[in-house]
Amino acid sequence: MLGNCCHFRKVYIKYNPHITKLGPQGKHYICGSIAAFTNIVITFPIQKVLFRQQLHGVLVTEAVQQLQRDGLRNLYRGLLPPLLQKSTTVAIMFGLYEDFSRVLLDHAGGSGVPVLVTRSFAAALAGTAEAVLTPFERVQTLLQDHRHHGRFNNTAHTFRTLLTEYGVRECYRGLVPILLRNGPSNILFFGLRGPIKELLPKATNKAGHLVNDFVCGGVLGAGLGIMFYPLNVVKSRAQSQVGGAFQPCRTVLLTVWRERGGSVARLFRGAHLNYHRSLISWGIINATYEFLLKLL
Repeated sequence: MLGNCCHFRKVYIKYNPHITKLGPQGKHYICGSIAAFTNIVITFPIQKVLFRQQLHGVLVTEAVQQLQRDGLRNLYRGLLPPLLQKSTTVAIMFGLYEDFSRVLLDHAGGSGVPVLVTRSFAAALAGTAEAVLTPFERVQTLLQDHRHHGRFNNTAHTFRTLLTEYGVRECYRGLVPILLRNGPSNILFFGLRGPIKELLPKATNKAGHLVNDFVCGGVLGAGLGIMFYPLNVVKSRAQSQVGGAFQPCRTVLLTVWRERGGSVARLFRGAHLNYHRSLISWGIINATYEFLLKLL
């Protein structure tokens, strides 16, 4: 098995020579991107059901029925934006975290600043940088919302319509909840990933390490998904609007709250599916990332 992995690594590098030019830090970007790509292709239908629950506050059965009424040809409608966005943001998340950590640790050396603080700041910076790709989440939201099926044909058409009719600013609708979500969630993810893995049974082989990485990433992703779920509800609601005034985060949240009868349970409708999706998604991402990191 080890011989096969080494052989694969040599062949991969031979036909992808740019990897060797990236240096030891460059592989974090590649591994993160491939890990996210793998995850999106596998979990997109689950994400689509979850999106309908976040947007309309319906039960999972109604969300599934909506997708059935839309038809199989529309099941993967809106796949390209999250595929591009997630593969890029996860690459940024892991890659910039490592780059920022290295630079900040070099500058903080001997200053007495705790490593935990430095790494937390690096995680927050990486999360903030990810928000540059908000337009992809924006387009994904519009393509997944069945109310816009007749208006937007595909990713390129949606981008073109938003830019020509409304301008660049419209592409960044929902930016505030994304910023509020990305920084803190990155800090918790990178800060807790190591400690959680240390609590798991010690792995003695590659399969064991793969399982531990999956569990570690899955538990963290699921927990953070629940913690920041209301922000994702606000983001989905804000980004489903086309044109008009930009409403503050608090206003959107209060609107959703009133529409759902002031019920916490209805505000968190879809959270259980989000928990399981995040468990699978971040399990896949973390396990694939760590596996590729060792392979490359």
